[in-house]
Amino acid sequence: MSTALRRTIFLILLLVAWEAGYRLFDWGWKFPSATQTFQAFYDGFVHGQLLEATLQSIKRLLLSFLIAITVGTVLGFLFARYRLIDDTIGFLVVALQTIPSIAWLPFAIIWFGMNDFSVIFITTLGATWTMAMSSRTGIKNIPAIYTKAALTLGTGNGFRMFYQIMVPAAFPHMMTGVRVAWAFAWRALVAGELIARGVGLGQLLQDGRSLGDTALMLCIVIIIAVLGTISDHFCFKRLEDKLLVRYGLAGPSKS
Repeated sequence: MSTALRRTIFLILLLVAWEAGYRLFDWGWKFPSATQTFQAFYDGFVHGQLLEATLQSIKRLLLSFLIAITVGTVLGFLFARYRLIDDTIGFLVVALQTIPSIAWLPFAIIWFGMNDFSVIFITTLGATWTMAMSSRTGIKNIPAIYTKAALTLGTGNGFRMFYQIMVPAAFPHMMTGVRVAWAFAWRALVAGELIARGVGLGQLLQDGRSLGDTALMLCIVIIIAVLGTISDHFCFKRLEDKLLVRYGLAGPSKS
């Protein structure tokens, strides 16, 4: 039995158990049935704002993630290459990494207002520190022979060394940071959208709570889970597998 078939059967059994549990235990409005959730999906995409909210959230997320990956990778390079920066700013980043990005939302609202800038700011923070520390570790673990060979061939210690040698060589380790940063960015995005104004999944989730519409709330949770799973499995995991094969850390896939 293939993996896809096993997962399909599992989902069907889960839906049946979900609907049976709703009818048997009489959950009422506190948790929707499978039928109510499917109806909320239909109404939300055909007559409501689910599609627009999803697209707006993805737009904010991609912009924030791109900024976080760029800034985090550069910071990781600086931490790995310069001891003074690692002992000062690097130490500060470790401390900042422990602070939930949503804790900065009140400051973001004061600085930028209740708009997209505030959401993008805290979403970027949610991913940047993780990416920076992952890049630092990946670059520090690059075999010294790589950099010595690059210097011998005239690469130098500047930007060419960074993007031609260090980033590609650190990719296998950095991919783990990318996947974790993506998950952290999602969490920060939804948390920010719960409070800030504008169309988005988080704001729609807040509207569902205000109206007591648990079916709509569950729809948004499912959308976030599906988008996160699809992006991780079909984008990040496949890229990671190819990089591991390329650098000889894993054998080629038989699939």
